[in-house]
Amino acid sequence: MDCGLPGSSVVGGKVKKPGKRGRKPAKIDLKAKLERSRQSARECRARKKLRYQYLEELVSSRERAICALREELEMYKQWCVAMDQGKIPSEIKALLTGEEQSKSQQNASRHVKAGKTEANSNSY
Repeated sequence: MDCGLPGSSVVGGKVKKPGKRGRKPAKIDLKAKLERSRQSARECRARKKLRYQYLEELVSSRERAICALREELEMYKQWCVAMDQGKIPSEIKALLTGEEQSKSQQNASRHVKAGKTEANSNSY
């Protein structure tokens, strides 16, 4: 099956013509190719090192958070044991009195604001 063109050949049912299309054989200097390969390997190792450093920092920060949460959980367990024995821990008393004080302050500020709005509405 010849097309009649000189230098043409049939490959896989397609006619290949000689020309400029397709990849040319690489005429790259072997030393330059090796240097690019070494550079690429250096960059890959640097990226890998950074990735591992990031992951190690992430793990250590998560471990610190876990330790802090375990300490907090232990504190709450101790509070529960104390309350089961009929004792109210001083921390809870402080929290409750702090909440009561903030509620009373909020109520007082609401009354003051309500008084101001009534005075403003009466002035019209």
